[in-house]
Formats: sequence, structure tokens, C-alpha cells
Amino acid sequence: MTTILLIDDDPATLEVINASLLPHFRTRIATRGGKGIELAIMSPAPDLVLLDLELPDMNGYQVCSALKRNTRTAEIPVIFLSSHTDIADIIRGLELGAVDYVPKPVEPPILLARVRTQLRLRQAQIYLADRNLHLESLVSERTHALEARTLDLQRSQELTIVALGAIAETRDNETGNHIRRTRAYVRTLVEYFLQQPAQRERMPLEEWGLIWKCAPLHDIGKVGIPDQILLKEGPLDADEFEIMKRHTTLGRNALRAAELGGDTRHPFLRIASEIIYSHHERWNGTGYPEGLCGEDIPFAARLMAIADVYDALISKRVYKPALPHGKAVEIIVQGRGKQFDPLIVDCFLVCAETFNTIATGHSDAPPPWPVAGASLATARSGDAAGQGSLQELRHS
Repeated sequence: MTTILLIDDDPATLEVINASLLPHFRTRIATRGGKGIELAIMSPAPDLVLLDLELPDMNGYQVCSALKRNTRTAEIPVIFLSSHTDIADIIRGLELGAVDYVPKPVEPPILLARVRTQLRLRQAQIYLADRNLHLESLVSERTHALEARTLDLQRSQELTIVALGAIAETRDNETGNHIRRTRAYVRTLVEYFLQQPAQRERMPLEEWGLIWKCAPLHDIGKVGIPDQILLKEGPLDADEFEIMKRHTTLGRNALRAAELGGDTRHPFLRIASEIIYSHHERWNGTGYPEGLCGEDIPFAARLMAIADVYDALISKRVYKPALPHGKAVEIIVQGRGKQFDPLIVDCFLVCAETFNTIATGHSDAPPPWPVAGASLATARSGDAAGQGSLQELRHS
């Protein structure tokens, strides 16, 4: 049975939290930080830790740091509990390795939803690690397996990737078929480049195929972004945008967990990590999280960037209306050599009508497009954080 470790010295808070969790989970309780660390090390390890910031012997940041330094507890998700709502406090906790923040007084339905979300993400990390080891063993033991069985394995892997990508969608139900569309856009770009002999030599044929197969995972890190930021209606301020940008790192770190126990790095994990971590980098170096520019940005991430932004432009979100295909193409062209790789923009223009067909075939809803003069004025952007003239679509 799933075990939740509660570390809090407030009896009233413990009573409320314990009563809400016990019908669903087994609980351990500590009223001091030191005791909480001891209970976290006990076998079987807890599946998740709910940690108060203010404790009698040490603060929650110190407890979290201790848990993350210990290899036996480093991978356990930590959710902070606090009556403090200062953005700086939230950022500090996330930087120490916490996955979420729940304000006090705790609302049991909200707490249960957050707990279940983080448990799903943890299960996905464990599944990816097991899946990677399983695939490596199949490669070594069944080199001469029948072609039909190999095809079945590939289909299973593709379905698994799509299913994992859908985990992120459970946090933001307005994205609809976003992962299906972006997967198809990236495949369209890949197939175009494979037709160009000079471009085909960039990487082995197998890795070209992995680019579009990994595309559904690009936003899996959104699972770790607090609800008040991910689902906020209205512009994000600079501090909130800094937290939103962490979805690239959170997603990359989830895949790193999948590499534990493996002797080699599978190309699938490398390419998926590149896409997840770098698809918000910009050609001119003004993107995030590393501020990479030009050819330093992984090629797979550059492909994903155009697919992701195009789909965000033509999709209705809580913070913006949908734009027509022609307007989206115009904005992509404006970003040539600024946000996007010029070569990939040229490829996009050749394939633009295919993108439109894909968008229509996997539409979230059939309402008419906005007027042709619509703009990104109401879009969520990174302009508050100095991200440049082409607006940063928060949910792309």
C-alpha cells in the first residue's frame, strides 16, 4: 500500500491531513525534522513526503536538503506545506528539489489531488527506468528475434510514450490533442529532412525516427508545476514565469531517473531529454533554460520548438484565443533567425499545408477561426521576464 510520510508539528493540521489520507494511503507521522528523516530512511521507504516549513528542531528546507543528499531518499517526492505564500519561498523549495507547494490551512480535496498527481509522476519515473532496463535486456538477449516481434515492441514503446505524455495533459485539460498534433508535425519535418541527402547524414536513421516518437514527452515536466501557476487565468508575473520555466528541468530530471541502473545511455532517453529540456531555447540565445543559441541547441529540440509554438498559436488556451493557420505561419516566419532555426523555418514553409491538415484532423473543437487580424496581444508571454519580441507562449 502507498505510504505518505507527514512531517508537521501542528496537531490540528496533522489531524486534518491524516484523516483525509487514511482512506486511501498508509501514513507515518513525525513532529520533528530529525525524526522525519529517520522515518524516511525506514524500509519500506515512503512514496511521498508532506513537509512543513516550520519545525521545532530544523526548518523544512534543511529536512528537504538532507533527504535529497541521501541516495536512499533522494528520489522521494517532497511537497511543502506552509502558511507562507511568498513566491521566493516557493522558488527556494523547488530549487531544493521539492515537487510542489500546498498552502495552509490545507484543503483536503486539493491536497489529495496534488498528492495523487505527484504519485502518478513518480510511478512514471519508475516505469521509465524499468522499461529502459527491459528494452536493453531484450536487445542483448533477442538480437535475432523475429521481425514481427520487433515491430510489436516498437508499437508498444510508441504507445507507452504517448501514454506518458498524456500524464501532463491531466494537469491542463485545454491542450486536448496537443501531443498527437505535435507528434505528427515533428514527424512531417523529420520526413522532409530525410528526403535531403545532405541533411540525412546528421544522425543514424534510427535516431531520426526517435525524434518524432519522443515528441509527446516534451511537456511532461508540467506535472510538477503548481496549479496556481499552471492554471492561472491572466498574465504570469516574472516570478511565476520563472517557476513555469522549470517544467523543462523537471521533465529532464524525470528521464534521468530512468537511467538509474543502466550501463549505457539509450538513444531514446538522450533524444527525449534533449527535446524536453531544450525545446524553449531560441536560435538567438534568448531562450531557456540554458540560453543556448544556434547549432548549440540540439537539433531535435529545434524541430520540436516550431511544432510546439505552431500548435500553441492555432489552439485556444485559457489565456489566449486560437489564431488562424495563416496568422500562425506569419508569426513563425517573423521568428526566423530569432526564435527558430532558419533552415527549419524554410522546411516548415514547405510543409505548412500538411501542418494545417494535421491540425484540422486532430482538432480539439470545431469553432470558427478568429478574425484574420487577431494577434497575440492576449497571449501569455515571457516578455515580463525579458524573453524577446516574439511572445513566449507559456503552455506551448
